Amino acid sequence: NMPLDATAPLLCAGISVYSPLKYFELDKPGLHVGVVGLGGLGHMAVKFAKAFGVKVTVISTSPNKKDEALECFGADAFLVSHDPEQLQAAVGTMDGIIDTVSAAHPLLPMINLLKFHGKLIMLGGIDKPLELPVFPLIMGRKMIAGSCLGGMKEMQEMINFAAEHDLKAEVEVVPMDYVNTAIERLLKGDVKYRFVIDIGNTLKAA
Repeated sequence: NMPLDATAPLLCAGISVYSPLKYFELDKPGLHVGVVGLGGLGHMAVKFAKAFGVKVTVISTSPNKKDEALECFGADAFLVSHDPEQLQAAVGTMDGIIDTVSAAHPLLPMINLLKFHGKLIMLGGIDKPLELPVFPLIMGRKMIAGSCLGGMKEMQEMINFAAEHDLKAEVEVVPMDYVNTAIERLLKGDVKYRFVIDIGNTLKAA
């Protein structure tokens, strides 16, 4: 009962956020979870976390994503990551953070948003070493961890949960001959929020 175009990205972005939410026990109603980055992974992290009954705050460099985060995806709050006043007001309020950003960025502001025993889960494949401030981890007994995908059993569990709660990826369906253009747009961040290639209709047209 799931549409193939909106379900296909769940096998990547969906399981990538579902698995750490479950494994690190950030799926309990009443918890407060931050989601860094509102892209392909981030928008699914918001959807899954809200379906779990979690309070969600989106943390983004782009103020223009605020309305979409709150009105379309149901986030409870929105922080601009380069606004010191907004970050200061949210210090020590989050049980966990799902960080989906794949570009290098400072970790200290995210660590400071965590409560005692909070968990910062890194999902973005950052290719440069990041500076790790140890002192706030020690004083708050906080942790930084990583996560990537999940097994077949968990994949099916995630699909079942998505079907039950009508969770779908936001996609733009494109034909095969649009792939090069799609890649160019992807590099510019010009996609909301996943490209899906319609191979079946492309083959029929050929």
